[in-house]
Amino acid sequence: MKPRLNLFPLLFLAGAILTACTPAEENPHDLFFENLAAHCGNAYQGKVTVGDPALDSGWMRANIVIEVKECTDDRIRIPLHVDNDHSRTWVISRTTEGLSLKHDHRNEDGSEDLVNGYGGNTIAIGSATHQVFPIDDYSKLMFSEHGMVASVTNTWVISFPNEQTLRYQLMRENRDFQVEIDLSKPVETPPAPWGWRDHETYTW
Repeated sequence: MKPRLNLFPLLFLAGAILTACTPAEENPHDLFFENLAAHCGNAYQGKVTVGDPALDSGWMRANIVIEVKECTDDRIRIPLHVDNDHSRTWVISRTTEGLSLKHDHRNEDGSEDLVNGYGGNTIAIGSATHQVFPIDDYSKLMFSEHGMVASVTNTWVISFPNEQTLRYQLMRENRDFQVEIDLSKPVETPPAPWGWRDHETYTW
């Protein structure tokens, strides 16, 4: 009679090897960052899809273009052009706890706007296609100092509702503003945002 072969150690070893060779699940913050970075160097057309007809009438009529202009390992900068207003840049950065979204506002001479560097940090893991940025303390204080009381409850959302769309959303009580960007077809690169060379160092 042949001896019975004990397969358990072999099965255990095979399972251990398979586990070791299977890559760990990637962090949704990293995946989201990579999804944004995949568009670096391209400009895209956008439009307001949700807004207040009174507050946002100018935006609704405007030619809106974004450019994923700069991507490093830790930061992505996306200028937002509204007609001939080149004052705005979205700054998405990696943090020790997730991601941050900041708004860099410049005057035409390149100097910082009085209300500048506001935004928030992720407090939840989110997903590869959806990240939420509740307002941070720096922004609450700045808005309060400039009498922008309603804005101290802001939350921003950046998401990919589908493969061909990037959505930027500002939310607070009685306020929902959304811009959707068509990622299906790059457009002509707009001029550099105001003060672009002065954007390198941030104090906020």
